[in-house]
Amino acid sequence: MVEFSIMTNPGGRDNNEDYVISAKHGDGECFVLCDGLGGHDCGEVASSTVANIVADMFEEKGDYPDFLSDAFNIAQERLLALQQEKGTRSAMKTTMVVLVITDTTMKWAHIGDSRLYHIFNDNTKYERTKDHSMVQILCDMGEITEDEMRYHEERNKLLRVMGTEWTGKSFDLSAILERGEKHSFALMTDGFWEYVEEEEMLSLLNSTTSSKEWMESMAALVLERADMSSTDNFSCICVKVD
Repeated sequence: MVEFSIMTNPGGRDNNEDYVISAKHGDGECFVLCDGLGGHDCGEVASSTVANIVADMFEEKGDYPDFLSDAFNIAQERLLALQQEKGTRSAMKTTMVVLVITDTTMKWAHIGDSRLYHIFNDNTKYERTKDHSMVQILCDMGEITEDEMRYHEERNKLLRVMGTEWTGKSFDLSAILERGEKHSFALMTDGFWEYVEEEEMLSLLNSTTSSKEWMESMAALVLERADMSSTDNFSCICVKVD
């Protein structure tokens, strides 16, 4: 069984550049979360454009071996074409995280600093996607801690996103996992994960009974800790797989 819940909130901003969507094909599920960059009429267009392209592809074809690669590449091509059409080549960009779950497998891909957390081993261990950002490099080098990434002054400097020409590395693909034991996933924009520590994420997962309760309990921490007069948009998709 796959059970999920989705939320997005503009935070303290006038417009919401985040975009979240789910899609279904047969027994397969696809979840997409994006955080647009570029301001009004740019970031929100970029995020909604690429997310809907991926969702439409999944609804039409379902999963296949190269689905994630095809989805990212096609969405990138169409976003660059849209930039050219609208004359917004320097502004219309977005992060993206995509999770695909079928009746036998699970896999994901991402670009930017929106994250996917995969929680396993009876909700005691987790892994997360690595941000494509300056602060992730500083953390990997041991110059700052994982927790310091949340508040570092350069945390918004991204190295890879949708809507920028890819001359080298682009999106990252996960391994393909087999379904079997219980798994949980949380897809989050930076406006969400900055305010929820990993141990809290695990604790709240274990103290709630549904993806909706888990998501709402984490969102309560964001609302408590962030300055709602100025904080960034924040969005999350929580998925439980039994």
